[in-house]
Amino acid sequence: MTGGGFEGADLPVDLIAEATLMRDALIGDLEDLPGVRVVTTHDSRLPPPPRGESSVVEAGIPAREKWKELSGQAHCCWPIAPETGGELATLAALMRRANPRVIACDTATLDICASKHATSRALAAAGIRVVTSWRPDEVPADATGPFVVKPDDGAGSVDTFVIANRPSSSLTGAVVQPYVQGAPRSLTLLCQSGRAHVLAVNHQHVVRSDDRLLFHGVTVGAEPVTDELFALAKRIYSALPGLHGLVGVDFIASREGPMVIEINPRLTTSYAGLRPALAINPVAFIGELIRDGVVPDLPYLPIATPFEVRL
Repeated sequence: MTGGGFEGADLPVDLIAEATLMRDALIGDLEDLPGVRVVTTHDSRLPPPPRGESSVVEAGIPAREKWKELSGQAHCCWPIAPETGGELATLAALMRRANPRVIACDTATLDICASKHATSRALAAAGIRVVTSWRPDEVPADATGPFVVKPDDGAGSVDTFVIANRPSSSLTGAVVQPYVQGAPRSLTLLCQSGRAHVLAVNHQHVVRSDDRLLFHGVTVGAEPVTDELFALAKRIYSALPGLHGLVGVDFIASREGPMVIEINPRLTTSYAGLRPALAINPVAFIGELIRDGVVPDLPYLPIATPFEVRL
């Protein structure tokens, strides 16, 4: 979003603020570690990040060529991109061709998580309670509204609508979900080496405006990690063992318990509030990851202090 991937096209204004928050928080945390220097790129229409070394990507210059060059020079690569259109999988593959150390989920897991429909099926098959995602022509005849309609591979809350009646079965590239009563929540997970650590439980600020669902921010570390949520994280990792690095899990806190909506196999907006919420640098593990390819056992995490990230 910020790194030049949209040169020659309109910037996705709905997502730039979130992308900038994630980028700047991650670069700052990495550069605070001894011996770590960050190199990245930025779109010519946007200011460079306040920290790190950033090269401008201008119109007519293929951003992917620059990313490939930088990937080959780095000790480790950390791709962040939306799943839409396979962008995250494409960027991760580009970096893996140039560098043996890439902080990203494996290809099969990225493909699953890029589809809300596929994610729902994979988790449900593992016995995890989910908010069901149907193709428009799969909505059961006895299902009653309201329904949520969104892009199958969408990021954020872009093009997410609430409708009262059954959608047309001719919709393409969309999924339909029942509108579940409950509170929107998320987990920030660290996944690697057979473990899934829950770093924070977050309250998502999702507002219904007429027929739209809009994301206005998140309160990171808003509540403690319960045994139920810790067990949920373990079951998700067992179902998708290719999850790697920092991962976000969106769920509804319903009367029946947590119901997973989707998995974001990458950094999410919640990361921008993770360090102030935990009062520790959340990427302190990066040295071991670069050197050994594993994440060490985490020390006892302090009780989070809620920190609000507004958009």
